[in-house]
Amino acid sequence: MYRTGLFCCLSLALILGCATVGELKPAAAPEPAGDVPDAVNRFALDFHARVRDREGNLFYSPYSLSTALAMTWAGADGRTAEQMAAVLHLADEREAVHAGYRDLTQLVNQAGQTEGVRIEVANALWGQQDYEFLQAFLQTLETHYNAGLERVDFARETEAARQRINRWVEEATDDLITDLLPEGTLSALTRLVLTNAIYFKGLWESPFDEEQTRDAPFFPEPDRSVEVPMMHQKARFGYAETADCLLLDMPYEGEELSMLVALPPEDSSLADLEARLTAERLQEWTEALRPREVNVFIPRFKVESTFSLAEELRGMGMGDAFDPRAADFSGMSVEDDDLHISDVVHKAYVEVNEEGTEAAAATGVVVGITAVTDPPPVFLADRPFLFLIRHRPTGVILFLGRVTDPTAGR
Repeated sequence: MYRTGLFCCLSLALILGCATVGELKPAAAPEPAGDVPDAVNRFALDFHARVRDREGNLFYSPYSLSTALAMTWAGADGRTAEQMAAVLHLADEREAVHAGYRDLTQLVNQAGQTEGVRIEVANALWGQQDYEFLQAFLQTLETHYNAGLERVDFARETEAARQRINRWVEEATDDLITDLLPEGTLSALTRLVLTNAIYFKGLWESPFDEEQTRDAPFFPEPDRSVEVPMMHQKARFGYAETADCLLLDMPYEGEELSMLVALPPEDSSLADLEARLTAERLQEWTEALRPREVNVFIPRFKVESTFSLAEELRGMGMGDAFDPRAADFSGMSVEDDDLHISDVVHKAYVEVNEEGTEAAAATGVVVGITAVTDPPPVFLADRPFLFLIRHRPTGVILFLGRVTDPTAGR
């Protein structure tokens, strides 16, 4: 049975390990990124540039990833901290950055106070029961991320710890994300897992009438079509026509959250659109939106994605954090072990239909030792498109995805 309008994301599990630290070269200081919503969005589009070459549908939560990595950055030092800050577009003032994530989470949670919308953000730490963490690190995560430390025994009861964390993920995502940490992700050397979850359940401000949904062709490729249930309505939405794409902004109840759909022109492709996608261009697109009546056709769709993100994050410039010889997480623990990230796991789910959207995502970072008189325009999404779920007051991207074939998630 459809659970109307749900978004959910659980972020990141780090594995930190011990190793011999070699000689490090100095790194350039990261460029300040401004406020946290802007930092999240810049990270989101940098990350999308790394994963856009994957085939097929795609869906993830850059907000969840950014939040969990910022929690990890709280325990980083030296060049490791500089690299993470550069990738995440974070400014030098750590206290201000962490306070910014706290304020952003509060604003996002406030959007869930509207009738018809529920949104919640949760964080948690899972630490080895006999491992001593620095109080300053734990206090930062408790104060700014509301992330309490739960003690588990990775060393002697690894499987029980994995199941306990996965149960927390399932509960936080209303059972949409299961088995976030697969067998083999944790080991007796695991010392810390950081998790972040975002849950959203909302109704469209202007729902589609199911009786107007008809089977219609969708073109994953110009010369190939598939039959999909195409939803339809004519209503007032944010709309823009740019040189890059057609834009449609469909709000959920309360209008603080919306889905922005970017449809490439018929003579272009989704790959071309993704290659042009930058934070500056996205800002131009959203500023071009104007309310007007639009004749909308968009398919019902479902997308599920699973990521192991170590390679992507290394490629973005966060290499030291994954290198046992170079990682510096001395801000986490008083132990002599040299911690490093061994993997980052992210799972995401979204379903869109006439009433709203259902979505979820999860990431695990495991840490261990080692006004118009013209006819309304037609927005016909019968070819691959991008979509973003965003918090309108801040502009932050909560979820980002693309649909290349709506039938692939059935």
